[in-house]
Amino acid sequence: MNFIPLFVIVPLGAAFLMPVVSRLWKGMSDVLGNLAALFLMVWSFAALQMGHETTVFYAGGWEPVASIPIGIAMVMDGLTVFMLIIINVIGFAVTLYSVNYMNHYTDKAKYYTLFLLMMAGLNGVVLAGDLFNLFVFLEISAIASYSLVAFGIGSEELEASFKYQILGGTASTLILMGIAFFYHMTGTLNLADASTVIQQLGTHPGIIFVSILFLVGFSLKAALIPFHAWLPDAHPSAPAPISAMLSGVVIKVLGVYALIRIFFNVFGITAMPSVLTIFIVLGSVSMVAGAFLAISQSDFKRMLAYSSISQIGYVLFALGLGTPLGILGAMFHLINHAAFKSLLFLNSGAVVYRTNTRDLDQLGGISQKMPVTGITSLLGSLSISGLPPFGGFWSKLIIIMAAVESGHFALAGVAVFTSIVTLAYYMKLQKEAFYGALKASFGKLKEAPFLMSLSVILLAIVVTGMGLLLIPEFKSVILDPAVKIISGGLNYSKLVLGG
Repeated sequence: MNFIPLFVIVPLGAAFLMPVVSRLWKGMSDVLGNLAALFLMVWSFAALQMGHETTVFYAGGWEPVASIPIGIAMVMDGLTVFMLIIINVIGFAVTLYSVNYMNHYTDKAKYYTLFLLMMAGLNGVVLAGDLFNLFVFLEISAIASYSLVAFGIGSEELEASFKYQILGGTASTLILMGIAFFYHMTGTLNLADASTVIQQLGTHPGIIFVSILFLVGFSLKAALIPFHAWLPDAHPSAPAPISAMLSGVVIKVLGVYALIRIFFNVFGITAMPSVLTIFIVLGSVSMVAGAFLAISQSDFKRMLAYSSISQIGYVLFALGLGTPLGILGAMFHLINHAAFKSLLFLNSGAVVYRTNTRDLDQLGGISQKMPVTGITSLLGSLSISGLPPFGGFWSKLIIIMAAVESGHFALAGVAVFTSIVTLAYYMKLQKEAFYGALKASFGKLKEAPFLMSLSVILLAIVVTGMGLLLIPEFKSVILDPAVKIISGGLNYSKLVLGG
């Protein structure tokens, strides 16, 4: 149990040390940032051995008295481990990429400080066993994200960060209001303890009101349509490593994970079937609208941003089905999206790094000069478009099968159609950016620097092999424990508190 807090302590400690060590040697910020991220990645895989168990760490030794939790609890279960792997694998790939990429910016020490604070917040959110600390870690991560979006301090970056902060602050206010009402009704903030109290209250008007506040607040964090207004500006404006984190990790942890934990494990989705319908509606609208908004874009990163809305729509739609197969499809697509969207945003960063443009109309044929970027981008595009044998094909197939199994035949057709639209705009991206005739101005173009190329190669290997997660040996270790926790619903309280 004692190793659980290290997921928060290590990035927090490294963040506070960063300004000091960077004064001793300028390159130390790269070393410390990458060592901390590497440790977190290794530690998250070490946590897999606990994936079949629910382990609770009580800060300060304040364990429950007469089954009443009175201290701060950090809970590690199958869903937590699953999310920790996503956060910290992508986090390490991003810090490795940042060594070269962030040379374009003025103060890498400040960048790594903010990045590690964001990592600490993300890890803290998925480990938090009570609503108050979930909110605290959420705010740590969110505030660091606002600053990182504006890190380039240009007018575009500042405007995007301002919009992100206003809408993110609105979401946080709604969530905090929900927590206040939640505590007033249940007398506890511990998620497992509150679950037992809510079961006794039954369908209470106050619980419905709180669920609405949480639904809107966390949907804003997840950038689901119609709560998405901040995302199309924030993702393109941020430095490419931060775009990768925002799309690959942040919207999943602060939005999707929080919705899952609260509605499946605390409120109990069987007691609130209307929430599943809302998930299906929000997911379907985001899935389709995001795809059509993406296909009309000529900005490389803006296209990827709208694509994120569409792909998160698949995840929420699958969760709304509420079946074990649907939940499996949602979790598999969640981890797939983290890998291939992070890869594509890092590819876009490599293109901007060498060409100084995101405009697809000004690009063309650059795969001839940047083969690593071109090939890895193609692999990511094929996976997100749902072509076999990539993981994106299998996760979308499972979601479609789950929709058919649940009797949602029309929506299964919508999911197939959206995947075809996705293929169309990613083939458009490949044609306009990487293939065709090379522009004369790009005659002396070079491949991205070594560590940037190494980062995208590693992610491309992950994307290519992601389908292996369906092999029983891997599935039983990574996917099944997460699906079991979500499907188990209110059994979460028994696993945490015992009895």
